[in-house]
Amino acid sequence: MNKKLYHALMALLREIIKFEQPSDKLLSIFFYHNKKLTTQERTLVADVVYTVLRNYHKLNALYQTNIPTIVAVVILHYLNYKPSYLSTISNIDIPTIINQEKVLNSTSNLELPQWIIDELQYEYTIDEIKAIAHGMNNTAPLDLRVNVTNITYNQVFNQLNNEGLNPQTMSYSPYGIRLFNKTFLSKHKLFLDGHIEVQDESSQIAGMLLNPKRGSMVVDFCAGAGGKTLLFGMLMRNSGRIYAFDINERRLNNLTPRLKRSGLTNVYPELINNEQDSKIKRLYNKIDHVFVDAPCSGLGTLRRNPDIKFRQTPESINELNQQQISILNNAAPLVKNNGYLVYATCSILKRENDDIVAKFIQDNPNFKVIDIKNIFKNQSLHNQSNYLKLLPHLHQTDGFFACLMQKTT
Repeated sequence: MNKKLYHALMALLREIIKFEQPSDKLLSIFFYHNKKLTTQERTLVADVVYTVLRNYHKLNALYQTNIPTIVAVVILHYLNYKPSYLSTISNIDIPTIINQEKVLNSTSNLELPQWIIDELQYEYTIDEIKAIAHGMNNTAPLDLRVNVTNITYNQVFNQLNNEGLNPQTMSYSPYGIRLFNKTFLSKHKLFLDGHIEVQDESSQIAGMLLNPKRGSMVVDFCAGAGGKTLLFGMLMRNSGRIYAFDINERRLNNLTPRLKRSGLTNVYPELINNEQDSKIKRLYNKIDHVFVDAPCSGLGTLRRNPDIKFRQTPESINELNQQQISILNNAAPLVKNNGYLVYATCSILKRENDDIVAKFIQDNPNFKVIDIKNIFKNQSLHNQSNYLKLLPHLHQTDGFFACLMQKTT
């Protein structure tokens, strides 16, 4: 950390705490314009940004959005810089008597906006909300999925282990490997050869809930960059046919290089104008398995994207609810008789999850909810619910919701 980098970091943080754009996007722009930064400097910048975001309420209460003081204290606490040096590069007097450890480790503040706490109280007790908030405020590990269509799980695990990366098996996904050290994998041979993909265990489990069979017809209705699409292709052993629909061309284009690496030939990306596109209607009543990963608040991903809680509002949730039920209603006609439909979000709010399913079932009585106990035998996944509900403090995953439904007539 030098004076030039410190002040560049100040400018970046001032932009981030406007909460007008995603922090990861602003970080990418920052690194693009500062290409000479070392790996260590990039790591330092990212660590400071995310530490500020994860502790924003506590820090803001103490320093009233005094960004230089906030950042200096964060660096002092986490990276053991001397107060005198920080005072020099920041041109401010760093208080040396503040008990930073007490400040940043305090559990008195849940680090969630009050409206989110209010929403969570529809489903959880205050003690449960505290546990959820604490879990969401931790740093997420790096989760990988092994593409077992072209390599064995043990081959990948052993290679990563031999490289000293200390891989860990996952509790629920038989295809998952977890890394806790920060590793740059985009140029790793395993990644370039399509043997691994980055995918949180929650996403892997939700994809497994769809349970597509070999030779099935599958639609990934909101495919995005295709993480679950690739999982479906692997589960189907590169047989059958998968349609990957999305309205966002840029996101869908990101699937192309991933698909090429994977070696899958059963995936057909399709750009659509809306959920009533003619490309969808021609498949009505023909699909065995439909997966709807609906647009949502993303509040289950706070470990990775802590700024989301400041960019969402109760009003934005209302707008998302309208999109969610509309998309689900328009995806349902694709399902053939006795076929399956999964509704999923990376949200932890009942209003985006249980309530949407309840409304859908009310409007579509020819669908019934399938108890996930029939799919997953691991009792810790059941949570005394028919639905899949994953939380960081319970499952060491992102927060995630999924419901499996079957068309009966």
